[in-house]
Amino acid sequence: MAKETGIVRWKDLALGCTLMEPGTAAELKTGDWRSMRPVTNRELCIKCGQCYIFCPDMVYSRTAEGYYEANYYYCKGCGICARECPKDAIQMVQEEK
Repeated sequence: MAKETGIVRWKDLALGCTLMEPGTAAELKTGDWRSMRPVTNRELCIKCGQCYIFCPDMVYSRTAEGYYEANYYYCKGCGICARECPKDAIQMVQEEK
């Protein structure tokens, strides 16, 4: 558990463990898993929401301007958003750790 936040990080879990408590996904910083992250080029983005629709982890939320932003706290970097973007506005870039 991260002492400064009280949030359990995936690295702190035992191998093969099962999370049984409801709502625990919100407490896990699953974004630590990724090696690539989605970056949106707003000049190419048409605000269609395909990234939001296809994201299996529902990490996208709509901004006041109508763009969709990924929450890197939970994003695992699967790249589905980039593959589904009709304008190639989302690029997967190497994660900086």
